[in-house]
Amino acid sequence: MANRDRIGARVAALRKTRGWTARELARRAQVSYSLLAKAETGAVPASPSFIGAVARALGVDVTRITGQPYAEPVSGTALQTLIEPLRRALLAYDLPGPAEVRPRPPGALRAEVAALSLLGRHARYVQLSHRLPGLLDELKQAIDTAGAQHRPALYALLAEAYGGIAGLTHQLGYGDLRALTLERIDWAARQSGDPLRVARTQWSRGASLLGAGAYDEGLALMERTRGELGPDPARLDEAGRSVYGSLHLRSAVLAARSGRRSLADAHLAEAAGVAATITGETGPPGPNHYGLEFGAANVALHHVSAAVELADGTLAVTRAREVERVGHLGRLPAVRVGHYHIEVARAWLYHGDRHRALSSLRRARRVAPQQARYHPMVRDTLQAIAHAEPRPSEELRSFAAWLGIDS
Repeated sequence: MANRDRIGARVAALRKTRGWTARELARRAQVSYSLLAKAETGAVPASPSFIGAVARALGVDVTRITGQPYAEPVSGTALQTLIEPLRRALLAYDLPGPAEVRPRPPGALRAEVAALSLLGRHARYVQLSHRLPGLLDELKQAIDTAGAQHRPALYALLAEAYGGIAGLTHQLGYGDLRALTLERIDWAARQSGDPLRVARTQWSRGASLLGAGAYDEGLALMERTRGELGPDPARLDEAGRSVYGSLHLRSAVLAARSGRRSLADAHLAEAAGVAATITGETGPPGPNHYGLEFGAANVALHHVSAAVELADGTLAVTRAREVERVGHLGRLPAVRVGHYHIEVARAWLYHGDRHRALSSLRRARRVAPQQARYHPMVRDTLQAIAHAEPRPSEELRSFAAWLGIDS
């Protein structure tokens, strides 16, 4: 695999432009010298916690290290070219849509938002990006012409539609555009008058803090948001409990990525307790409040995520076996299942099984191909596998070609 495509190679190049030795960067980033050396050479995949710590020390955005947005593979659809109409929509957020746009009735707009949310849940990013600009124009025009009593519901739909942009920009690595999108979501959520939608926005903001390595700040934001919902989740309705429990799951990953195992376990236990009160957990999937997929299945997947973030491969694959034994994956959409397989690939690599790591990447590709193509951990895990192989297999080389990585 080409050296320039590796996260570790980018870290080494940025480090050298600063005139720092590897030991100096390790000290500034508060990571072990051994880990830094292995990540720079590609011997181990660069974990999100490592990337966040090094980016913070180097004073660069995480995407400078991941290399996003990636060049499109020759065989791929030019997804990046579809970003500009979304950027324009975000910049014109407080202006009505084009005068020639005739918005559909509120019920039809609600159905379209639901349909696009479903595309996001199944990682159908190309289709989503084609349909979002027109929907945003309709929603803005509908808001501009609606009476005051109808606008809150339309703003709620606008916030959900903006959520589709947040997912796209996060997946493709447009960090600054995602930050702008979150501001727009927060604005629309507040206009809707729905405190749970505002809290859900703070949950999304926590992902940005996670990616930036701002773990203490993210934990503080999650705690504050839970406090704003109230001290006792039992007093909330089911939608409120879904948001409350999801905030605990975000806290669990923030704690795990910062190396605080006991704190991560405590948040996972809190989330599990809330999930036990959500309907549908013993039968068909329950209602998907605010697109959070909260329930016992998602809590189980977060137990795997926490172990991976702690670089405990043995614990992660043990928990993953339990997830699959119980059948949790059948209760979740493709985007969540695909992400799970990407994390399990890292777990198998930490566990020392390159064959199963590659198998997990292939499962991620089957479940959610557009997600797998653009995920930085897919690329770096694949390159770590290749680094350890005396002679990369045809299967591995074919996967790399599909990603658009030079052999």
